[in-house]
Amino acid sequence: MAVVVVTDSAAGLSADLVADLGIEVVPLHVLVGDRQIREGVEPVEIDYSADSVTTSAASPGELREVYERAMARSGGDGVVAVHLSRRLSATWEAGRQAVQDMGGEDQVRLVDSLGAGLATGLPVLAAARRARAGQALDVVYECAVSAAARARTFILVNRTEQLRKGGRLSSAAAFFGSELVSKPLLQLVEGKLELREKVRTRSRAYSKLVAAAVEAAGDGGATLGIQHLGAPEVAETIAAQVREQAREVAELHVVEFGPTLGVHLGVGALGVVVLPGECR
Repeated sequence: MAVVVVTDSAAGLSADLVADLGIEVVPLHVLVGDRQIREGVEPVEIDYSADSVTTSAASPGELREVYERAMARSGGDGVVAVHLSRRLSATWEAGRQAVQDMGGEDQVRLVDSLGAGLATGLPVLAAARRARAGQALDVVYECAVSAAARARTFILVNRTEQLRKGGRLSSAAAFFGSELVSKPLLQLVEGKLELREKVRTRSRAYSKLVAAAVEAAGDGGATLGIQHLGAPEVAETIAAQVREQAREVAELHVVEFGPTLGVHLGVGALGVVVLPGECR
């Protein structure tokens, strides 16, 4: 058998990649009024501007169920579970509780991706490819940890109010983002969203986003992820510019933010994740 990689639905991976690499995905929850909807499992139409829409993490019980299924699939080779940043969601902590309840600390390894969206998804892909190649649990785990540490994430949002309300961004950063500039450029630093730069115009913001991605890509052949919410044409333009300006792009993914991230980022959000180099 082989090590099985688990993640959550916020990772932003396509169904084809998940199926091809045998990745197990735990649904997170979108709360719309009195309805609780499992992301990626049940259809959902969302008014992203509504205050009544929010999100919640997977429960320890839900995570344990998936971890146990993954362990059975692995034939005892083990599980590596890569989840979105513990500073952005309670999912990682719920996973820790699930592993404790299982008594499976040796065979189920948890990884804090220090990010969300493809900042989780790209480390998951790196680990899953190691697992498919037949690498041992320690190797797959270290690959995921290394990829999470190397990934760089830059996010452009129209407003920061939703992030501030959800506690994902400090009040000071939200003020500078929403009141003084039209396009706040954010970055993930050690799993927490911070204001990177104050940008006044849309065109300048796009240029800054591309420049940050190109600089982070470096010379070694980076994997890139471009995410958006309701802005496919802009995302494709950003992807083309990064590909043209970066020295070497090994792989490029362009996807839409799922509901659990879209609720907090808002329509028009753009994100670029850069994963330089490969797991050694």
